[in-house]
Amino acid sequence: MLLKYLYAALAYTGVTFALAAPWHFVLFPDLYHSFRLYNRAEPIVPLGLLSMLIQGVVLALLYPRWYRGGSPLAEGVKFGLLLGLFLFSVSTLANAAKIEVTGLGRFVGVQAIFHFLQFALAGAAIGLVFGRLERSAA
Repeated sequence: MLLKYLYAALAYTGVTFALAAPWHFVLFPDLYHSFRLYNRAEPIVPLGLLSMLIQGVVLALLYPRWYRGGSPLAEGVKFGLLLGLFLFSVSTLANAAKIEVTGLGRFVGVQAIFHFLQFALAGAAIGLVFGRLERSAA
């Protein structure tokens, strides 16, 4: 079971990095720059990866407590979207409430799309890593 936790944390980290890097650095860098929210010229990628790994570990530890039976893929997506909503409220809404953001509506919108994709895909990956769990294993 320990390997499943490790694989699930790595799956979350891999899926998140594979989506986040092109999203922020290739597809929408000018849009994010226009928000005037981020002021670091060069992001510290290892720190971002550490953040993703910590999130992945937490989600991996929580998933077996969430799983109630049924399709691991569907349960993983539901789990991912629920936790994604929580993290969206912290990383986007709370920050937007505290920090001056140019184009607030666009910022919230693009972040909502990003978080939806991130956590649907990552949740699916976590669900598939764990597969069907026995109720007593949670």
